[in-house]
Amino acid sequence: MTAFSSYISINPEIRFGKPCIKGTRIAVADILQWLASGMTHAQILEDYPSLKEEHILAALAFAANRESFIKTIAV
Repeated sequence: MTAFSSYISINPEIRFGKPCIKGTRIAVADILQWLASGMTHAQILEDYPSLKEEHILAALAFAANRESFIKTIAV
């Protein structure tokens, strides 16, 4: 897959700086929540025609990449 940065932007003027799909106001978190709630890729693409399959995959790649930088601190 192409680097997710070609599909995702962070702009403080759009959705308070949340990572969004370029050219939309759809946040990566929105896509992750839809998937977590059980929506399929096909359902998301049907409900949001401005999205493409590569946008969903970019959102997943972005989240996976961000997760790899989180450190767990034992309490």
